[in-house]
Amino acid sequence: MNTLLSAFLRQCVAAAVVLLGLTMLVGAAYPAAVWAISRVDTSKAEGSRLTDAAGCTIGSSLIGVDPQVSPGAPDPYLHARVVGAEGEPMATGDPSASAASNQGPNSELLLTNVTARRALIAAREGVTPAQVPADAVTGSGSGLDPHISPAYAGLQVARLARENRRSPAEIEAVIAAHTEDRQFGFLGESRVNVLEVNLELGHVPPGCRAP
Repeated sequence: MNTLLSAFLRQCVAAAVVLLGLTMLVGAAYPAAVWAISRVDTSKAEGSRLTDAAGCTIGSSLIGVDPQVSPGAPDPYLHARVVGAEGEPMATGDPSASAASNQGPNSELLLTNVTARRALIAAREGVTPAQVPADAVTGSGSGLDPHISPAYAGLQVARLARENRRSPAEIEAVIAAHTEDRQFGFLGESRVNVLEVNLELGHVPPGCRAP
């Protein structure tokens, strides 16, 4: 009997040691190591936030936010792709709601939304629906794409020039200055950073404007 009890106690002690060891390793050491690695480049760990000279957060290099204006108001912004989860034709909801629509190529809802977006964008830019590029009416997988195609940016030049009181050539120069080439020269396509263009045009978040 004493032998069985002794063996049982040894097993309990061994199990407790293993439990304690794994708890320290997986529950403490591993999270601490991940946190320490994240501190190597805090800008990425904190959402790749961009700040102005005063330290005010003006956006993110990784998260796209489509600036909006009130219906009928002047629209001086370069617009991004569909941002946020798709719940309406233009899907300009909270960008923290990262999600794709999960609508396939045969989806009637996707077709309805794309058709509505194409008509709205065409009216906004004063062009025909056929001139609206594909990325203007579709979202990225995450719904948070910070870039648009040069074609979609070019479609907005006339409106940007008019509303920002600049020449089309000036707007094109700003867009060109913030157009990124393919990654490593062969991956993906050229893309325009929407936030950087808007910032150079003088548009900053209301909370960062000088009083």
